[in-house]
Amino acid sequence: MERKRNLILQGPPGTGKTFLARRLAWLLLGATDETRVELVQFHPSYSYEDFVQGFRPDGHGGFHLADGVLPDVCRRAAQDPQRPFILLIDEINRGHLNRIFGELLVLLEPDKRGARHAVRLPYSPATAPRFFVPDNLYLIGTMNTADRSLAPLDYALRRRFAFVNMEPEFGQPLRQLLLKQGVSAAVTERLLSRMIELNQAIAADPELGPDFQIGHSYFCLPPARPAEAPTWLHLILEQEIAPLLDEYWFDQPAQAEAHKQRLLRT
Repeated sequence: MERKRNLILQGPPGTGKTFLARRLAWLLLGATDETRVELVQFHPSYSYEDFVQGFRPDGHGGFHLADGVLPDVCRRAAQDPQRPFILLIDEINRGHLNRIFGELLVLLEPDKRGARHAVRLPYSPATAPRFFVPDNLYLIGTMNTADRSLAPLDYALRRRFAFVNMEPEFGQPLRQLLLKQGVSAAVTERLLSRMIELNQAIAADPELGPDFQIGHSYFCLPPARPAEAPTWLHLILEQEIAPLLDEYWFDQPAQAEAHKQRLLRT
């Protein structure tokens, strides 16, 4: 983050990308200061006018020029240059990134920060202050690598971010968490062994691959009472993981059913 200023956490669903992004933000801030963290989620309808600047209805039959999320957080960061500010972009690859960032893509580079690289925004009048990205603003994005409905990131945008892969963790950290929460050793080992086996099958499937493995966050909220752990585990596997397998192998229902039976066997 110090080197690049812009980071994307990428990985399969359920690997804790958003969870980690917020905690990275707090680590950079040195405090859980939400006034210096701005969260936005991209989606296919999100636009430059939402993110940067555009005309919006004023409630009286007209339109007024309004800033979006980026100028607002940049303004606050520029007013307090001694402290870091964080912009979290959840599901960054669900938006049309070239349309959302527009001409401001170049300002994300570490050596293009600051007032001397300021540009005039297209909707702003000539007398308006020019826009720049301050040096103390960090961007952290999350990206789900299993969503095939999305186009790959544009190379121009990719060059301006560092990428860190997040992988499923069905090892000692999850084991310790579950045991600490009162889940029995038998239930814990059954969960870990079956999810490891399932993820190995998903990763080895040429139609899927490692990007489609299932993350550990499905199991990070333990049962209310330890005695309910077997039912808790069965419901997660039956109501959350099994439907996902039907989606993964929608054209191979027999294979999906076989994996579900192995997963749910008592």
